[in-house]
Amino acid sequence: MPGRVIGFYALSVMAAEGPLYGYQLAERIAARTEGAWRPGAGAIYPALESLTRRGHARATRSGRRRVYRITTQGRAFLRDVRRNIAWRARGGPDLTLIWAEVAGPEDPALFLLESFRRRLQGVVGYFATDRPGTARHRALRAQLRADLELAIDWLADPAPSAGRRSRRSG
Repeated sequence: MPGRVIGFYALSVMAAEGPLYGYQLAERIAARTEGAWRPGAGAIYPALESLTRRGHARATRSGRRRVYRITTQGRAFLRDVRRNIAWRARGGPDLTLIWAEVAGPEDPALFLLESFRRRLQGVVGYFATDRPGTARHRALRAQLRADLELAIDWLADPAPSAGRRSRRSG
């Protein structure tokens, strides 16, 4: 699974920013995960080689480095992956609670809380580092704040209330 994630991420970086080489990809992943995951050459290069074997990327030499570029086929594949992810995010089932039970903690709520914390840290980190002043990001931060306020209200009083907006309606 990590190799597939590395491959998908490599394609997305190449599509957005152009060619890259293995060490550059490893450093980018480490930066994105705040050092929590620093894949080594044994994970990076097999993922990149898999992309080239499948025709999703092309490798060329630049001095001692192999530089990888996304191909037309790779762009089409990335579009399909993104469409599938977007579909799952919109209408696919949320399997988090299932995974919480599979993981086997004594209390699945603790698993869910930790998962929420990690995701929230990722969202905060993203907004802090990626074009934080754009109008789109200001709007997304406002929506996030509104969603969090609704959740906080519910946590304070989980009894149904006629005046409270649901997540779907608001």
